[in-house]
Amino acid sequence: MYNCNQISVVSLLREQQQEVILMNNTQKMSTNVIVFGALMTALVVILQLISVSLVLIPIVIGAAICGKGIGAWLGFVFGAVVLLSGDAGAFLAVNVPGTVITVLLKGIACGFFAGTVYRLLEKYNRYAAVIAAAIVCPLVNTGIFLLGCRLFFMDIVSEWAAAVGFGGNTVQYMFLVLAGGNFLFELGLNIVISPIIFRLLNIRKKQR
Repeated sequence: MYNCNQISVVSLLREQQQEVILMNNTQKMSTNVIVFGALMTALVVILQLISVSLVLIPIVIGAAICGKGIGAWLGFVFGAVVLLSGDAGAFLAVNVPGTVITVLLKGIACGFFAGTVYRLLEKYNRYAAVIAAAIVCPLVNTGIFLLGCRLFFMDIVSEWAAAVGFGGNTVQYMFLVLAGGNFLFELGLNIVISPIIFRLLNIRKKQR
């Protein structure tokens, strides 16, 4: 028979053991998030340099697996590479602060909201959450780009529109030429890739 003191000691030891296990699991998860985040960061850089339309895929994957914080970070990296690689050169020549704000904000926001939407819907249906995140990411990215064009670059965009035959239809030019084709391709590609992202999430969950 155990006396009260022995029972108290045993209970205390069990609690301490559970705390140690919980701490180890938390540290393991943190390490895994850092490693996976670093992997997705490298992938974002590589894909932005070789194929602009593919770069949102690792942002969606990172946001879904690691959360909106990592999603925002990956979006920031995406924006930084766009600025440093010269892809935004035409806009930088017109308005440097406006370009920096637009490019970084659209990247950070698309990763953040992809992760947020995924977390909100995951508890109901993980597959639907993946598709929703895959749709939200390019939608936010393109939406903020168009908003930035309206706020900072409307004069030069109007000149570009007139030069290619759009006349005064600047908004039509923005949607059809500046953003339309690339947005539709990114959106379609993200939706097609969604089943693969879903499988990666299942594998990740089993490894925890």
